[in-house]
Amino acid sequence: MKVIIAGGGTGGHLFPGVAVAEEFLKRDGTSRILFIGTKRGVEAAILPELGFELVTLDVAGIKGKGLWGTVKALTKIPQSLGRSFGIIRDFGPDILIGVGGYASGPAVLAAHWMGVKTAVMEQNALPGITNKLLGRFVDRVFVTFEETKRAFPEGKVLVTGNPVRAGFLRSMEEGEEKNGRFTILVFGGSQGAHRINMIFLETLKALRMDRARTRVIHQTGGTDFEAVKQAYGELGMEVDVRPFIQDMPQVFRSADLLVCRAGATSIAEITASGKAAILIPFPYAVHDHQTKNAEVLARAGAAILAAEKDLTAEGLARTIEDLCSDPRRLREMSEKSRALGNVRAASDIVDECLRLAAA
Repeated sequence: MKVIIAGGGTGGHLFPGVAVAEEFLKRDGTSRILFIGTKRGVEAAILPELGFELVTLDVAGIKGKGLWGTVKALTKIPQSLGRSFGIIRDFGPDILIGVGGYASGPAVLAAHWMGVKTAVMEQNALPGITNKLLGRFVDRVFVTFEETKRAFPEGKVLVTGNPVRAGFLRSMEEGEEKNGRFTILVFGGSQGAHRINMIFLETLKALRMDRARTRVIHQTGGTDFEAVKQAYGELGMEVDVRPFIQDMPQVFRSADLLVCRAGATSIAEITASGKAAILIPFPYAVHDHQTKNAEVLARAGAAILAAEKDLTAEGLARTIEDLCSDPRRLREMSEKSRALGNVRAASDIVDECLRLAAA
């Protein structure tokens, strides 16, 4: 089986694609997987580390770029389509799957026009413009939420859930890894979140917990890494601070509580791992979809939703202290989180892709 997975840019787009790639290889170790992305996306750093082959397109987004940025992006479309035709011709895939991100559009369209079986994966409840357009051309659309079906042509859509990497599923089977300290994992997505980085530093100053029995693991993103690392040093407590956490499933195992954004892929990983979380949705997400994601977990009692506009260091510190002092509530949140997880998403997507390729 030869499979191309196109897209990326952020971990939210890339990691579901990695999960599907892992499932193809689990079924047949001789399968060939090729990713198409961009040099600027997280895929350029992550995929080589994972052992996956990556080729890149020179393509950019249009939305919010201004007149000159839009013109520059539009001029790149013919070139990116032409390169996509060449990549697909040379690789000869049985199927091409778009996972969202700038590289997804030209690659999916080129594959469709070449007669290759195509699919797209939509992680969010409200799909973006690109996937809505591609949905008219592809053979199958895989969505996370039942309500998303309305955005795509009837008969093409399968509700599969959002696939998570195999490491999270193994982590769940292996159980939690405890070290005697209350461990808080802080992250804002693969590229970090400045607001979370800054307010969490103030939160630590306000915490009245025993610092010797508290551990923080913080993924900052590249931009804030040095400033956050220095600030933690001045606080005089043990913190594992990194710009990017490569082995996130292993880190999840040791965490008692997550403080993070509410992107669709993060939500899928949180629930697959059965973790309690304080969710701080990105307030400028399209259609405020992160708030909608967080509300699902909050209603189920699996997480606490903390709107960024109302967030204070003192309030976040009190919430963390309350959860730390109430192990029973933390266990209940974890159990409710795990009950929302969908561990078969990648398997179901691969099953359907194999059927499409054989048709």
